[in-house]
Amino acid sequence: MLPSAKQSHPELSAVIELLKPITWFPPMWAFGCGVVSSGVAVQPGDTWRIVAGVALAGPLVCAASQAVNDWYDRDVDAINEPGRPIPSGRIPGQWGLIIGVAWSLMSLAVASFLGPIVLVATLAGLALAWAYSAPPLRLKQNGWYGNAACGLSYEGLAWITGAAVMLGGWPPMEIVLLALLYSIAAHGIMTLNDFKSIEGDRAVGVRSLPVQLGAPKAALVACAMMIVPQVVVIVLLDVWGHLLMGGLITLSVALQIHCMRRLLTDPKAHAPWYNATGVSLLVLGMLVAAIAVR
Repeated sequence: MLPSAKQSHPELSAVIELLKPITWFPPMWAFGCGVVSSGVAVQPGDTWRIVAGVALAGPLVCAASQAVNDWYDRDVDAINEPGRPIPSGRIPGQWGLIIGVAWSLMSLAVASFLGPIVLVATLAGLALAWAYSAPPLRLKQNGWYGNAACGLSYEGLAWITGAAVMLGGWPPMEIVLLALLYSIAAHGIMTLNDFKSIEGDRAVGVRSLPVQLGAPKAALVACAMMIVPQVVVIVLLDVWGHLLMGGLITLSVALQIHCMRRLLTDPKAHAPWYNATGVSLLVLGMLVAAIAVR
């Protein structure tokens, strides 16, 4: 139900919908993989840092990015998803922007308690979030740049932050490599999310990969972006002597390729199904890789 014309403040339910809790899982999972990959045994005194870090990755930084994206996407959402909180009027006036700014500042405040590396990573993540959605950069205007920004923010920086919280310093190169490789894989995952908004993106000039390449070619690119980094992970784990873990990820990749055969028959229709199957296999592989290098 639409709000009355006199409504001046958003209701809590609309704010929660704006912050999209369902999107918090990927960075929270990546943060957890970073904690695991550090190899540091969790002590009772570490609990607050881990809880704060998980909150930073999901309900703060990721939520801020969602609010910012919805604010600057309000015209696109009016076409693709008119029931979203801002175009529907349930987030009235400038409240979408206010919430995005407030959540960004809260993110920086929490990060400042977790050490300089976490603060720098949070600054980088927020900078990417704003650059993704806001002019003049508005990286989401091009699917190549925009998806790369999201992948790095949601996966790579979150993973590195989790490891840094436990190690108290910059993680070793093995952890950084894994974080960057899974950031590339996340580029493909982001492309899957673009299939649902092809018409609206095309209407307002957002050049997502499905708009640029067409759905069949964009799906092939997404599959390659997801599979190739995982193959590199397998090779690295084998070189580092983690043959069993590399074998488990090989099995995961084989199952993903099997799922991709269905995805490619109709990418727009099957993208949500693949997110629940193939992408789940990919993120489980992240944890396997994290356990291997701990």
